[in-house]
Amino acid sequence: MKFTALIAVIHDADEEEAIKVAKEAGAGSVTILHGKNIGLKEKKVFFGLTLEENVSALLFILPKRLSLTVMRALREKFDLDNPENSGYIFTISLSHVAGLDTEELHKFEDNIKITL
Repeated sequence: MKFTALIAVIHDADEEEAIKVAKEAGAGSVTILHGKNIGLKEKKVFFGLTLEENVSALLFILPKRLSLTVMRALREKFDLDNPENSGYIFTISLSHVAGLDTEELHKFEDNIKITL
């Protein structure tokens, strides 16, 4: 089975909804990284404090066949093709993966058998 890493960077406020959407599309476990989005434009300053945008980076390891389904669901739900949104999503092909939960692997295999 070939795997893909799917990384979605979204607003912190949308984190729980994004995980729900991804799981409904077939994703399993997720690793969540928190950070700040620092773009090319100058940030707003309010009473001397710089207002930075807090974001969550959601990292999913998925079978290659499932990654585009999850990506499509997240793109549509959060309108990630709109340049006004600051979120984005991308995939990276993985050549070697270790440490995945065997229960999750069986779930992925079962889902693939159902779709064939």
